[in-house]
Amino acid sequence: MPLYDSILQTIGRTPIVRLNRVAPDHVTLYAKVESFNPGGSVKDRLALAVVLDAERKGLLKPGDTICECTSGNVGIALAMVSAARGYNFVAVMSDSYSVERRKLIRAYGGKLLLFPGHLGSSGGNKIADELAIKHGWFRARQFDNPANPAFHRETTAAEILSDFAGHRLNYFVTGFGTTGTLTGVGQMLKCARPDVTIVAAEPENAALMSGEKWNLHQIQGWSPDFEPSVLDKTVIDRLLKIDEIKGRDMARRLA
Repeated sequence: MPLYDSILQTIGRTPIVRLNRVAPDHVTLYAKVESFNPGGSVKDRLALAVVLDAERKGLLKPGDTICECTSGNVGIALAMVSAARGYNFVAVMSDSYSVERRKLIRAYGGKLLLFPGHLGSSGGNKIADELAIKHGWFRARQFDNPANPAFHRETTAAEILSDFAGHRLNYFVTGFGTTGTLTGVGQMLKCARPDVTIVAAEPENAALMSGEKWNLHQIQGWSPDFEPSVLDKTVIDRLLKIDEIKGRDMARRLA
């Protein structure tokens, strides 16, 4: 193993692991285990990408404050990256999201501002915009920042293609929040493995992408009440609506 100069260098290169007791007999199923990232989720990639991109553009300097509306994992990731890079972080977060996410953001040194859950992600983003303008904070804009899907093209997709070199890859299945993973990985797979079917899953009671009405749902961190501007819908071959209780229970079984 190499010697790392920063914890941020350990983001990515997550393992792809076969699931031995979940798939039907005729299916070989793998999971890319993004919980191996130091902040515990795929959102570490997004946070690092956005911060490094802002630094290159001269939009951030040491001691600045980063502000973002988040359901939790992006907030945790940005709090961690901010701590490592010398920034302050303020998370704008719905009061309907889990308490442990709030505790993790605070543990990394972040501040937390809660808003009523019924306002949805669009309402939270509006609040974050107003605060950033008022205080001169930097907004990560995870739903609109092209650095988000770009980083997934460069890292997540490249890792999948490398690990599956010489192996069949028939389907890629993902949910979506910012749609950065879906878009970035989807675009690269369409180029390198055009026969792969890309499946995007969303809660059946909030199936906005399928043209249905959005409602509050229990799949925290996924399926906001709007379509992010970074989304490339052309990569989606199939939309799959999931019962949120079954989805929650399967997540626990996988864990």
